[in-house]
Formats: sequence, C-alpha cells, structure tokens
Amino acid sequence: MSEVAIIDYGLSNLLSVQRAFEHFGAAVRFVDSPDEVRSARALVLPGVGAFRDGMEGLRRLGLIEPIRDAAAHGVPLLGICLGMQMLFDQSEEFGQWEGLGLIPGRVVRIPDHDAEGRPQRVPQVCWNALLPAAGEADFDGSLLEGVRPGEEVYFVHSYEAKPAQKRDLLAQTVYGGRRICAAARRGSVTGCQFHPEKSGRVGLCVIREFLQMAER
Repeated sequence: MSEVAIIDYGLSNLLSVQRAFEHFGAAVRFVDSPDEVRSARALVLPGVGAFRDGMEGLRRLGLIEPIRDAAAHGVPLLGICLGMQMLFDQSEEFGQWEGLGLIPGRVVRIPDHDAEGRPQRVPQVCWNALLPAAGEADFDGSLLEGVRPGEEVYFVHSYEAKPAQKRDLLAQTVYGGRRICAAARRGSVTGCQFHPEKSGRVGLCVIREFLQMAER
C-alpha cells in the first residue's frame, strides 16, 4: 500500500485531498514537522489562499528546508494550486515573495484583459482543457500520462506560474485567448495548478499516477 504525507500548514481543504488518495487505498497521514517531512516517502503540498501566507506557514513550522531536501533526494512531491505556485522561485502576489525554488520561474497575476483587449474575469474559476506543452503531442512519461489532451479539469486561481525553462512546462490551458501554465515538473517534483481532487475521473488519473510513482 502506498504511503502519502500531506503537508498541513494551515491553508488547505485537506479532507478532499485525503479522500482522493484513499480512493486508491493509499495510507494518508498529515504532517507538520520537519522530521515527518524528512521521513516521508511521498509528499503532497496542497493549498488555497495567498502565496505570502503559504510560505509563512511553511516557514513558521520549519518546513522549507526539509521540503527542499526531500526534493533534492528524489522524493516524489506533488504541489496542488497554491502548493504548485510555491514550488517556484518567487511570486508577485501582494509584493515580491520568495518560494521554494524547486522549479525555476515566477508567479504573476492573470491579466485583467483577454488577448483581444476585452475585460475578463479574474480569477479563472471553471473547468478547462489540458493541452500538452508546445511541441508535445501527449503527456507520456508524466503524472498526466492517463489524461487525453483536451480533457477538462477544475481551476480556481488568480495567479499563474511562468516556468523559466520550457522543458519544465508540462501542460497548459487556454484562458482569455492566452495559454497559461496548468502543470509543471522538474525531476521528482510536479505541480498542478488545477485541483485533481476536484476534477473527477481525470483528476483521479493524476492521483493514481502519483501513487504509482511513489511505489517505484
């Protein structure tokens, strides 16, 4: 049975994430101490809310360096929504804030106008299609391997991640006529801007792939 440690730093609906993993029989535990993070075989970093508050929660609990160390040692790590954004170097949300630095890049606000210059709603709150990164035909070899291009997942976010290197971009979605990052990866670290735990069958495919990755 796979074991998954969900990082609890006070900014997430942990129950829905827990249930998604338990759907596949995973043994889930919530962790909030450096020793628990260091001993984990697979880590999930969920989150909703502001980037600043999320990083402050990790800092207060002394979890920043343990998370970085785990990633450096190849421990599978999945960031969800705010958790994905915190994987990057920095965010401009309410100022400039340092992230975990596990995926090079930054987090910026989704434009208030679409590609045609018309006002658009921010945040993006909708089901939207997942598309492979430019030059790729599918998601083979990633946590999205079970997802067919064009299948929809659930997004709720006002800020978008911009990977500094194209090779780290895993999936995109189109909002307001622009392609924005929907998922990114580097090594054993993957971030999903969408909520797999709220995305039905497609989201469960991502959860299943992560569990299989954790068992290897």
